[in-house]
Amino acid sequence: MRIDPIERLLRVLYSAALYLLVPVTVYHLIWRGFRQPAYFQRWHERYARYHDAAGRRVLWLHAVSVGEVNAALPLVNALRRGRPDLRLLVTTITPTGSERVRAIWGHDVEHVYLPYDLPGAVDRFLRHYRPHAALIMETELWPNLLFGCRDHRIPLFILNARLSERSLRGYRVLAPLVGRALRTVHTVAAQSLADAVRFVRLGARPGQVAEVGNLKFDVAVPEAMDAFVAECRRHCGDRPAWIAASTHEEEEAPVIAIHRRLRAVFPDLLLLWAPRHPERFRQVAEHARASGWQVGTRSRARWPQPGDGVFLVDTLGELMNFYACADAAFVGGSLQPVGGHNLLEPAATGTAIVTGPHLHNFAEISRRLEQAGALRVGIDADGVANELAALLGDPARREQMAEAGRKLVETGRGALAQTLVLLQPVLPPPP
Repeated sequence: MRIDPIERLLRVLYSAALYLLVPVTVYHLIWRGFRQPAYFQRWHERYARYHDAAGRRVLWLHAVSVGEVNAALPLVNALRRGRPDLRLLVTTITPTGSERVRAIWGHDVEHVYLPYDLPGAVDRFLRHYRPHAALIMETELWPNLLFGCRDHRIPLFILNARLSERSLRGYRVLAPLVGRALRTVHTVAAQSLADAVRFVRLGARPGQVAEVGNLKFDVAVPEAMDAFVAECRRHCGDRPAWIAASTHEEEEAPVIAIHRRLRAVFPDLLLLWAPRHPERFRQVAEHARASGWQVGTRSRARWPQPGDGVFLVDTLGELMNFYACADAAFVGGSLQPVGGHNLLEPAATGTAIVTGPHLHNFAEISRRLEQAGALRVGIDADGVANELAALLGDPARREQMAEAGRKLVETGRGALAQTLVLLQPVLPPPP
């Protein structure tokens, strides 16, 4: 396979820079390890040094962290049902993503961390697992990984692909390299027409890109959710409750201020709080106690107690159930320029949704939810507080928003079926 000289030069320069930054990756793992000890473990996987012998070939899916694992859930489950003969490998980058993989599928799928984008590590990873195909969720555009799949003749798909204007600008410096890498991809299955256009602007050929919709619409409501809600309500009684979900460190003080303001109007109001990052669980509990509230935790008390002002959801994999327990949901990552988090999970459970203004990672979904009347956007923390106060005082309005959200999720389904059709030609024949 002939590689053009410019590509070769760009890859050499990019890879040389990465090798020079290897000490930084070690420092990063150590620094994160002091906050989340799991980062001290399994370093051999991050550099693709494996102790076990290579096994059967795999169908490989990469989901960087919890959000992407949740988005991949219907696809992986459909593949397991339809092709139980395939050995599935799911990679992540974060320990929380790793924990989520094990919580959902246990050891029914293989799991390791994806190695850094060093050419040697990528080559060892691909030689060890020998994927039938590579399925990359959303926006993981690592040039050596993409080129490596081409060089090993592994068809690569970017599934549920999204690319915001902000991310497109972020790739500007590496655009000559990333554009060439994108042209090695078999198919970019974009969430929306706008995402598809941006991938073409980044360098993909129009014939490589297909608009198939968002896999997040194919989210399944948890089994026994109604029983979970009934048990939670048995402990909470008739108290109103709101949930602050997937919040980041910079949003913690605003959430406390919002809850204090809301309790001035609804004195027995309960806050269900699910921080985005597990390493923040302890600090969030301490902040809430320092604000004068009794704090319960899912890991210890299991259910809210009558005296709790705040109940910390310090477990993974239960967020959708707790969405269903709340009268209104604030979805974090939106008061700071993070870009927002999955809005379809609370919509699917029938919970009225409020966010802040920073939604660039979910621009299309937030637009559709707003148009359907299922989402309210506050311009800042005060605006979020105003929207939550209005919802908590208006049950009819909450129900209208909840029904609109459920309908939108139901009508938006279909990306899963189209994705499976795209993958069918590259899968090995059944035994």
